Amino acid sequence: MAEHVEAAAPQEIDPEDAKIVTLARSSRARTGATEGAAVRDTDGRTYAACTVALPSLRLTALQAAVAAAVASGAEGIEAAAVVTDADAVDADSVAAVHDLTRTAPILRADATGTVAGVLQA
Repeated sequence: MAEHVEAAAPQEIDPEDAKIVTLARSSRARTGATEGAAVRDTDGRTYAACTVALPSLRLTALQAAVAAAVASGAEGIEAAAVVTDADAVDADSVAAVHDLTRTAPILRADATGTVAGVLQA
């Protein structure tokens, strides 16, 4: 498996990346979930989701966002964002994104929307 490196956050992020961070923040805030996430597919469509913690179904926010994209016909992911209090994006979340597009960057942001790091393949 390829190694993934989280780089320091860029000083300014692309407006389209800022949009998915905002969508991830909104999803998390609306539900009070542990994490919120959003992805942008290769056609420019966006999908947002939060952590799913049901007795019979558990998904990270990023897994849920990727599932929504796939269910809508997305063939690839251009970029992803996770809003979390964690110091890193968990391996299952990274795998979900990279199952579709190995090179898609994953932005990790805090509750204020400040990007703390970018995971690159």
